[in-house]
Amino acid sequence: MLSQVCSSGSQPFRQRLLPWVQSTALSRSRATDRVQPSAIRHVRSWSNIPFITVPLSRTHGKSFAHRSELKHAKRIVVKLGSAVVTRGDECGLALGRLASIVEQVSVLQNQGREMMLVTSGAVAFGKQRLRHEILLSQSVRQALHSGQNQLKEMAIPVLEARACAAAGQSGLMALYEAMFTQYSICAAQILVTNLDFHDEQKRRNLNGTLHELLRMNIVPIVNTNDAVVPPAEPNSDLQGVISVKDNDSLAARLAVEMKTDLLIVLSDVEGLFDSPPGSDDAKLIDIFYPGDQQSVTFGTKSRVGMGGMEAKVKAALWALQGGTSVVIANGTHPKVSGHVITDIVEGKKVGTFFSEVKPAGPTVEQQGEMARSGGRMLATLEPEQRAEIIHHLADLLTDQRDEILLANKKDLEEAEGKDQVIRRRLAAPLLKRLSLSTSKLNSLAIGLRQIAASSQDSVGRVLRRTRIAKNLELEQVAVPIGVLLVIFESRPDCLPQVAALAIASGNGLLLKGGKEATHSNRILHLLAQEALSIHGVKEAIQLVNTREEVEDLCRLDKMIDLIIPRGSSQLVRDIQKAAKGIPVMGHSEGICHMYVDSEASVDKVTRLVRDSKCEYPAACNALETLLIHRDLLRTPLFDQIIDMLRVEQVKIHAGPKFASYLTFSPSEVKSLRTEYGDLELCIEVVDSVQEAIDHIHKYGSSHTDVIVTENEKTAEFFLQHVDSACVFWNASTRFSDGYRFGLGAEVGISTSRIHARGPVGLEGLLTTKWLLRGQDHVVSDFSEHGSLKYLHENLPVPQRNTN
Repeated sequence: MLSQVCSSGSQPFRQRLLPWVQSTALSRSRATDRVQPSAIRHVRSWSNIPFITVPLSRTHGKSFAHRSELKHAKRIVVKLGSAVVTRGDECGLALGRLASIVEQVSVLQNQGREMMLVTSGAVAFGKQRLRHEILLSQSVRQALHSGQNQLKEMAIPVLEARACAAAGQSGLMALYEAMFTQYSICAAQILVTNLDFHDEQKRRNLNGTLHELLRMNIVPIVNTNDAVVPPAEPNSDLQGVISVKDNDSLAARLAVEMKTDLLIVLSDVEGLFDSPPGSDDAKLIDIFYPGDQQSVTFGTKSRVGMGGMEAKVKAALWALQGGTSVVIANGTHPKVSGHVITDIVEGKKVGTFFSEVKPAGPTVEQQGEMARSGGRMLATLEPEQRAEIIHHLADLLTDQRDEILLANKKDLEEAEGKDQVIRRRLAAPLLKRLSLSTSKLNSLAIGLRQIAASSQDSVGRVLRRTRIAKNLELEQVAVPIGVLLVIFESRPDCLPQVAALAIASGNGLLLKGGKEATHSNRILHLLAQEALSIHGVKEAIQLVNTREEVEDLCRLDKMIDLIIPRGSSQLVRDIQKAAKGIPVMGHSEGICHMYVDSEASVDKVTRLVRDSKCEYPAACNALETLLIHRDLLRTPLFDQIIDMLRVEQVKIHAGPKFASYLTFSPSEVKSLRTEYGDLELCIEVVDSVQEAIDHIHKYGSSHTDVIVTENEKTAEFFLQHVDSACVFWNASTRFSDGYRFGLGAEVGISTSRIHARGPVGLEGLLTTKWLLRGQDHVVSDFSEHGSLKYLHENLPVPQRNTN
């Protein structure tokens, strides 16, 4: 039943709820106009639903050091700024936004957390009500005075804030009451002033009341008693104590008094910027540390309310000093306000996080900037210099072999023994990927030298030349994409391959490896930077070692130009889903097919099937579906295939048509669109090469597909009609690889249709730009009556160095 109550917070529900809530709140506000200072008013909305708690415990003392720890927060204060609670016209409340916030608070409360709200809005709610009353009374008086219903234009007098607060408090609380009731949550209102914190007896009373409410699973809703509060006095803070001048300082004071784990301050800006938001160079500060105030230029205060960003930062730092973690975020943006609170508690990169612990190294944003500037310097080097860097890296892989293998041994030992979480996640094929060996390092060095050779004519290569007009020539040249983010799992050998390709193409590079390869990745990255340092571009390649979640990295659209995932299909799908405005190069699945034609060679088939399926079943280019021509059933060739698969211990899944031919068939396949990544294979029967093509187009992933036949005409038909990145004739699917293609290495295999497709090597990491060289040319000279005419002559392109 509880799940039904919680799920009622959906958008359609909110739309049905708000008209009723508004009318209820307004009627309630008319019924109770008097507001007492320091009053406590309980709103009881008990239900017979038992409280559900989640084990959340933490000894209060120090604030959390990292965002990822926020999920352990037990006691949380959410401060709603005036700009969050009120509408844009400042008269009345943003009801849809409030309903969403109440829903999120309720979800967290029902998880077993202790939630408290510090809310603005009483003045705006009261202003709406008083305006309505004044207009109504004025219209009645004018009607009586004039004796007719024609009303003159009426002016609304300036409304005093304290009077608005007095008229709005009861209505605001009635609104919260109606909303929280939908989740079977009880709320209680507490009005405070600065005196309640300075008077020791009142302070103890307030503390005791709040603790009792939390003990009874009630959400306290706290607000300054604006009906009686005196005007704020500047610089009135006592030593070590923050005065309650506004709801920012109230929230900070309350958070410290109640020893809360987390204070969430919601405003109308994304967080704290290093200069006023909206200015050209303003950058959102992800993590703010005490002492960083000098690096921030504060703008004007909020359009409504008492405080501005400077007041929020002051309150946040005071709360942080008291042991409470703080996040300042946007609570008004329609795309994020529906989940901003829960996102913060889950540790996602939202707003500005205040931390007392500075990381040992640079932030990921700083690493992105270093990769950008380093990549631009790398692109300006001569091709021979970039090749020299790659050759040096290849030499380091063999010269430092013992140190690399020792680090890799540590990773393997931790994966297989010490870290139970990693061991459960890593299956045997992935452990194989994690392992490095002398032969792997030698193969890597050979591949890197191939990349070095191909880099001699890449960046700056002229692709097209056109004479637009006399003395006006246009060139299209190859240039780096910019900054690449490569995310890879369990494959430390991926790091030097990708690093070499980035160096050859002049791209800056951010690397995010899995924690299972931490030691291997660290030493390989150090070797890459050592190689880069010979030409002063060490910072072009950065390894992200901070606790950045992949989803947060995918949001850095101003720093990253292309994301390349290297790993499981699930990783690729997750990154494609999380990427915000950044293109992703990759394939979501590697469902590779092999069609055995009726004219296939008996000697070739079993070799090709064995190599494609059994040589490395975890690879994305491993065979997953074997299509067999119907005429081959119950033939020696078919029996040889089945016998070989049994010897190799391959589990067979029968497709629907194949199962219909068998009396006792293997387990029928659950889906024909499955990437097994293990010693499992689907077998299906087709009647023709066209049916095989149709099957591939319907169930494949456009990765790699093969035909086995001795009929050249049938083979060419297959090659031309199968719409995949790689299509082979009488060759293993495992040839779909950048190294085997002679590219030296690859950053991945792309199944997309834009920019690059198939194994992506050096060429796939380049884009183009246009260079136009003229002599005082203007477009008006080429008009109908102008003196010049377009020539558009194709000019010869310099020959490419293929050595």
